[in-house]
Amino acid sequence: MPKPTPDNPDAPKKLTSYTIKLDDAQMEKLRGILDGRGWDQFEVAYSRFAFKGRDCNVTAYTSGKVVIAGKGTEDFVLNTLETEVTQAPQLGYEEVNHPEHYEAHAGLDESGKGDFFGPVVAATVIAEPAAIRAWIKAGAKDSKKLAESQIMALDALIRRTPGAAVQVTVMSMARYNELMARPRANLNTLLAWMHATALIKALQERPVKTGLLDQFSEKPLVQKELTRLGLKDFELKMRTKAESDPVVAAASVVARAEYVRRMHALSEQFGTKLQKGAGPLVKAQAHEIIDKFGARALGDYAKLHFRTAYEVVQAAGKLDELPLPEPKAKLDWD
Repeated sequence: MPKPTPDNPDAPKKLTSYTIKLDDAQMEKLRGILDGRGWDQFEVAYSRFAFKGRDCNVTAYTSGKVVIAGKGTEDFVLNTLETEVTQAPQLGYEEVNHPEHYEAHAGLDESGKGDFFGPVVAATVIAEPAAIRAWIKAGAKDSKKLAESQIMALDALIRRTPGAAVQVTVMSMARYNELMARPRANLNTLLAWMHATALIKALQERPVKTGLLDQFSEKPLVQKELTRLGLKDFELKMRTKAESDPVVAAASVVARAEYVRRMHALSEQFGTKLQKGAGPLVKAQAHEIIDKFGARALGDYAKLHFRTAYEVVQAAGKLDELPLPEPKAKLDWD
């Protein structure tokens, strides 16, 4: 078949193939690009990954060899491999102004603490510059700005990135409610322990010197917990809106993905999809749980220290079955 030329632009492109050797970082960068473009992933024996595009397929093998085949091979090689993968990355605005975002470090974030149903999840992610750039290319950002399908796809990408460390700390609903029912229980103190536990496990996989925490308390609770657990030679910084850091954003994605998986399991147990958040629909489902399984079963699904739990159990006339303490009166601000 004739190749398209300026004189004959409508001639079909001939089927071609191209083979190149990439290192691990380049492989992950390529994977992030293809994932971010929405290409369909498919299985190929002995491959690290394989994606199907409109005009060509890309297969990356465990040996490091990448094969591109199809009508659009030449365009893909020129426009993607040579400009985005194998060439040294050009520094963008963010990388020039926030170089610390692109250095190897840990990112910490959590999910679920404001949701009535489901557990709280603390996540730590540690990554190298090449992985960070690949995740950004794939669309990684604060999970609150992503659809659930995007969160799950990015979580899979982050977890399978070579050299990255990913750890989460999750408590069963029963254990969570047991701890939060103790005298002087405090969610921030519990969250500090969860963050410290996930971070130390991640550092055992991939040691780094610094980390950034999305700040949930004005007090350095996680830092104190790390000292208590004996961690040395590590600096944990914290600030609000830390998800602007791409590794904290990755931790945000991982934490939310784990929360979503746990919610799916709870939804199957309940019999229908449980609502996230703490709005009127959540309250209605809490009533359904009590009607269906009894008041004590609410603790298998929900955070019992929430005001919503007391209000629902009281309205059902079941405080004798599930004796929850009356919450403090809400303050009215003039």
